[in-house]
Amino acid sequence: MLLRHFLCVWLVLALSFQVNASEQLSSLQGRVVAVADGDTVTVLDADQTTHRIRLQGIDAPESRQAFGQRARQYLAALVHQQEVEVAVDKIDRFDRVVGVIYRDGEDINLRMVQAGMAWHYRHYAREQTPEQRRAYAAAEQQARQEQRGLWADPNPMAPWDFRRTQRR
Repeated sequence: MLLRHFLCVWLVLALSFQVNASEQLSSLQGRVVAVADGDTVTVLDADQTTHRIRLQGIDAPESRQAFGQRARQYLAALVHQQEVEVAVDKIDRFDRVVGVIYRDGEDINLRMVQAGMAWHYRHYAREQTPEQRRAYAAAEQQARQEQRGLWADPNPMAPWDFRRTQRR
């Protein structure tokens, strides 16, 4: 009985901490100081704290994958050493902030899809607003039709499929 009571109290405290942490991070501003790949950057905020940011709603090719380096370079050209705002959605299992990056009001995540440098990550589409889902899906379809970026490849492999082949 005591153990059950302890576990209930612990669960309530843990959940309230997670809610408070995500509420505190609803928006984040800073300078992009590193670009790891086509969907992950590091932002340095005004308090000199770094935040690893995973771009929500997209999945760019992996570094060892076709177009992986081009996607990273494209994202770097858009945001490296630039002031950005991040609309934070959550903290993922790798302790990264997941959110939409805006530079001068422009949705950079969407821009990556429009340029054919990333897929709309439909597996996580439920975490997007209906407007974002529609815009990202339409952007991917347009990039495919116009064979922009990775869509110029006759058989582009989705990053989630590439990662699965690497685990074997």
